[in-house]
Amino acid sequence: MTDILEDGGARTILFGGSGFLGPYILERCPNMISVGRNPPPTKNRHIQVPSLDDLRKLDDVDFDRVIYIIGNTDHHSLEKDRLDIGEPSAFDYHVTPLVHTLEQIKHRPIRKFIHFSSMLVYDPERVPDPVGEDAPIAPYRNRYVLSKYLAEEVSKFYERWIPIITCRFCNLYGPTPLERYDLIHVMARKLLADGKAEAWSGKPQRDFIYVTDAADAILKLLDSDFTGLVNLGTGELTSVGRVLEILQEVSGCPIQILDQPVDGPMCFRSDTTRLKSAIKWEPAVTIEKGVREVWEKTRFWWEDRE
Repeated sequence: MTDILEDGGARTILFGGSGFLGPYILERCPNMISVGRNPPPTKNRHIQVPSLDDLRKLDDVDFDRVIYIIGNTDHHSLEKDRLDIGEPSAFDYHVTPLVHTLEQIKHRPIRKFIHFSSMLVYDPERVPDPVGEDAPIAPYRNRYVLSKYLAEEVSKFYERWIPIITCRFCNLYGPTPLERYDLIHVMARKLLADGKAEAWSGKPQRDFIYVTDAADAILKLLDSDFTGLVNLGTGELTSVGRVLEILQEVSGCPIQILDQPVDGPMCFRSDTTRLKSAIKWEPAVTIEKGVREVWEKTRFWWEDRE
């Protein structure tokens, strides 16, 4: 694929390039600069900063666009009832670093700053089908969701200095050697470890967006005139049961569906009207192809591990 940004991302910096999504964006833009504690698994230039509290290493860097992917997707740890003494909270991952970053760059000539929230901010008891950006929200259910909502509010404050896009992600998935907590990645690793797996229910329907489709949409948004809040999903529904069927087909391993009740709405997908009015974009990877690629690459990493 050719670079979506004409300059190859030469005046763009990306925070969080060593995580799940970052490398997929960086490999599309060879001139984009990675910023963070750990270098990405790409050939992009990397500027190491031990903490977002001090970004003086960026003083001499010429950039006017920022992709900010800093956070923690481990819902189980972030949502548990009691935190251990000294254990970071969801706010330490999603709110404080964002404030420190925006505060230090707010007087630079930034053309666009894009960061990422979650569709979990929407009220699961009142979501329409599909879910538009103006749907009711319920941000006080747990620390994870509240931290995402507060990060959105932080971005609203800094819009007086910087044009900001907030993307609420649907079910983002794709191959990664890192440990992830999404359904497809967890199931693939479980099948590789045990040769079988269990799932509570196959009935819920969700909007699964493949990581390369998300990366392409992000770069197009970054280069657009759009600012504000936008959902990032495909607008298509896929049942959890269908995902499990594909995993069984590609792995040859059984998955038992327990038919247990699950939390959340049974049908949850993004209204892509605002997204597609801002950019010319269509998802290119089907759920069949995406799940197969996750399985094949996860199996390779699993067999190649020490």
